[in-house]
Amino acid sequence: MPVNSPASSRLKLLALFAVFLLPMAVAWGMVEWRWGIPEGRTAHGRLTPDLPPLADWPLSGVAKQGEDDWLLAFDCPAPCGEQADRWWRLHRALGRDAHRVSRLRLGGPGAALPGAATAEWTEEATWRAPGRLWVFDPRGKPVLEYASEVETSLVLEDLERLLKRNPAPPDARLHRE
Repeated sequence: MPVNSPASSRLKLLALFAVFLLPMAVAWGMVEWRWGIPEGRTAHGRLTPDLPPLADWPLSGVAKQGEDDWLLAFDCPAPCGEQADRWWRLHRALGRDAHRVSRLRLGGPGAALPGAATAEWTEEATWRAPGRLWVFDPRGKPVLEYASEVETSLVLEDLERLLKRNPAPPDARLHRE
């Protein structure tokens, strides 16, 4: 077949159409028939859109280190030194993003570990559970909830993903200074 024959030109034109139309057809098939779209979730904790914001929780003495900080709050109804140490180590494992996260111990006797704040329950809440960990966004909305037996590495993975997907505001450094 000669280089400039009508059949060669048609073949080139069909290849050009395929290059542009094939990705569109594949994308339509993915949307319509859910091909290649993961069904599983990416967070290891339980999403908690039904919980009230932190400001509405029956707590006294709630504090964060920074205005734009994410908050790790864990329920500590009895001596919980091991659990407090666990979340302190997780906080340190965040590395350069550790300054974007504050820790809050809810209840429990004794002094808090360095860098953590404490708050006391003023009344019983229906969602309260011993050993539970909640992650709050900078506005105080609960994002994730973890049971007491969750692996620390899974919480770290979720926190790193949250902090990566939600970069610090450009003026956040000015707020700290």
